[in-house]
Amino acid sequence: MHYCRINDIHAGRPLNQKIEIRGWVKTRRDSKDFSFLEINDGSCLANLQVIASSDLKDYADIVLKLHTGCSLLIQGILKESPAKGQEIELHVEQLEVYGWADPARYPLQKKRHSFEFLRSIAHLRPRTNSLGAIARIRSSLSFGVHKFFQEQGFIHVHTPIITTSDCEGAGEMFKVVAPPHTNKEEQNDFFGKPASLTVSGQLQAEVYALSLGKVYTFGPTFRAENSNTSRHLAEFWMVEPEIAFCDLAENMNLAESFLKYLIQYVLDHNEQDMELFANFIDKELHKKLETVLRSSFSHITYTEAISILEKTNKAFEFPVRWGIDLQAEHERYLCENIFANPVFVTDYPKEIKPFYMRLNDDDKTVAAMDLLLPGIGEIIGGSQREERYDFLVSRMKETNLNLDDYDWYLDLRRFGTVPHSGFGLGFERFLQFVTSMNNIRDVIPFPRTPGSALY
Repeated sequence: MHYCRINDIHAGRPLNQKIEIRGWVKTRRDSKDFSFLEINDGSCLANLQVIASSDLKDYADIVLKLHTGCSLLIQGILKESPAKGQEIELHVEQLEVYGWADPARYPLQKKRHSFEFLRSIAHLRPRTNSLGAIARIRSSLSFGVHKFFQEQGFIHVHTPIITTSDCEGAGEMFKVVAPPHTNKEEQNDFFGKPASLTVSGQLQAEVYALSLGKVYTFGPTFRAENSNTSRHLAEFWMVEPEIAFCDLAENMNLAESFLKYLIQYVLDHNEQDMELFANFIDKELHKKLETVLRSSFSHITYTEAISILEKTNKAFEFPVRWGIDLQAEHERYLCENIFANPVFVTDYPKEIKPFYMRLNDDDKTVAAMDLLLPGIGEIIGGSQREERYDFLVSRMKETNLNLDDYDWYLDLRRFGTVPHSGFGLGFERFLQFVTSMNNIRDVIPFPRTPGSALY
């Protein structure tokens, strides 16, 4: 007898063998001589039907008292099922209860719960079909991220969570303050200078790219932005490759290949979980993803995008003019109504982009790119970095940065500078796209948002 996960049972079907499973009761229904238990252990979307005969020891005292949420160890024989809609079932020989779940208090029942309600019980929501599927897809895609970059010869670098550099220059950073000492009112010089939680690992990734050639980071980032929307979190995960000897065009090619790779990866490795979202969340999900896979992404400049938007008859909530930062409504209109296709928008005004982006010859725009996807808007943002020392210093002064704080960053331009580029993929937004989940809080295990940091 051996312990089996339910996904392995469905894949291998070791019929007429004695096996052991461990999991949670989804449902129980009784007939005259049997109880039918649906058991799930989290390894896959599918449950395993378990047949508990009434002649089992303690049948009345244990089996007939089982309810949704109880955890069990079950030993029995796996057999072909005579019932329609399933191929196998486990016939119980021995059953042990690990933990009971009081049906009067257990909040998950055999019905559809709203995602808003499930957010209030984030410690139990992974037991639902939808959030369990999200967890498996997230895990699979995390592995897919590493697999893509490892196959491409990238080196994984762990960049710091605590930083003294503001990558974006927007000031939306959580400050890190040590506990007060007994002889001071406040202890905020633990690191010798003000420190914050990182908004990006990019600057540190550049250090390693300009030594190792091709690197990537994949970790948590933080933004103290008081935004309660379905697209924003205070803590989120970013994938950030950085490549030496790489211009903006090569950078966009990598971004397109990366996005398509991940979409194909999830379709190949999470078929059953993806079907749940195609059936219950978005009937057009597979069509949407296949369209992206087949597409050659469109390319337009920011100036062209503004011109297109100004000529439309649509009344946008945010008025369109050259120099604004494109809003989600503008981004979605471009890729959904104008191109019906993923779109790269390039060459943004320098005033709305960070200091490190390479200045174009027009002295007005920078070599930036955003990738826009239907239904979500911006999914990837990147740029060619400013490798020219004098230009970088000028931009830093324009944005009122203290050059002394970034002297190490300027060293990268003093000593063997090269053209280099990179981008960032918001992992949760990508998960939203591949599942069509409406709210970003439902694709991360424990969402951190303004006013909410439970668990």
